[in-house]
Amino acid sequence: MTTYNGHDVLVAKLKGEFIWHKHDDTDDFFLILKGVLDIELRDRTVTLAPGEMFIVPRGVEHRPVAREEVHILLIEPTGTPNTGDGNTAAPRRLA
Repeated sequence: MTTYNGHDVLVAKLKGEFIWHKHDDTDDFFLILKGVLDIELRDRTVTLAPGEMFIVPRGVEHRPVAREEVHILLIEPTGTPNTGDGNTAAPRRLA
């Protein structure tokens, strides 16, 4: 992880289902580096392959699902909880 102009830039590995959540104050940026990621929205599923990106607009409920290990690049305002709520945020583990 590093910072850039007040944003955290993270490369993360995902596997499995994340919880349904939303971010009230920021959009959620995903760029796929390796693997395939489904981003479930309440009305559809967006499937992303390497080199593809998707931005979930602020306030939209979503759930990332990685059926196999996926590597992603995330860019978000520094300190943004990954669940949109500091009380339920999953801890960040740095490699």
